[in-house]
Amino acid sequence: MTHRDPPLPDVPLALLAGGAGTRVQSVSRTVPKALFEVNGRPFVAHQLELLRRNGIRRVVICIGHLGDQVESYVRDGRAFGVDVQYSRDGATPLGTAGALKNAERLLGPLFWVMYGDTYLDVDFAEVFRSFRDSPALGLMTVFKNENRLDQSNVMYRDGRLLAYDKRDRRRDMTHIDYGLSLLRRAALARLGPNAGADLADLYHDMVARGAMQGFEVHRRFYEIGTPGTLAETRKFFERTPWTSPRATSTM
Repeated sequence: MTHRDPPLPDVPLALLAGGAGTRVQSVSRTVPKALFEVNGRPFVAHQLELLRRNGIRRVVICIGHLGDQVESYVRDGRAFGVDVQYSRDGATPLGTAGALKNAERLLGPLFWVMYGDTYLDVDFAEVFRSFRDSPALGLMTVFKNENRLDQSNVMYRDGRLLAYDKRDRRRDMTHIDYGLSLLRRAALARLGPNAGADLADLYHDMVARGAMQGFEVHRRFYEIGTPGTLAETRKFFERTPWTSPRATSTM
């Protein structure tokens, strides 16, 4: 079956910003990670401007813990050149995959997924071109990490995703999930409503079934999930407020 996907500006992005931030509570227990100061501005401001520069026009922020603060700051997104809507976890955390299922009505047949604590200097248009009209259910960007930035969790060889597992990591896993994906609505079909599901489990299943293609990027990611990586990200932005997006496909 041939998919006729919409152009890039019509594809929304789900920004997963609902986590409790347990690894970085020493920085703040009362401010969500999305609002941590980086180079004089809340981190989410850098993310939204990165998305705008890359042609993203619609963003759905999935919020949970302290999410009202994120909504109060970002509002409708016009200040950042994007249109922002919100999907709320409610009283019970839904997990990263559960948050996507909860936001399904706002996302449409094809959408991006990005974590709310990562900054990804990548060419979104190049990633999108490699996937547009593909029969696959999803695309995962990967980075050759070799356990440098974090533990590698992807086996990627000859342009193909062969395995992905965040719990049972193997020696032949030299790559890591970069943090940017494209998903079709059908990828969420196996998730029940309000399921407290983890995106890692969904991706593991999709890769095992051959339903997900890969795209290798060559510029590292920056993230704010721990005090150490937050400090590293701040140093990155001190050196250069933003960098030109680049990526290389090996498909």
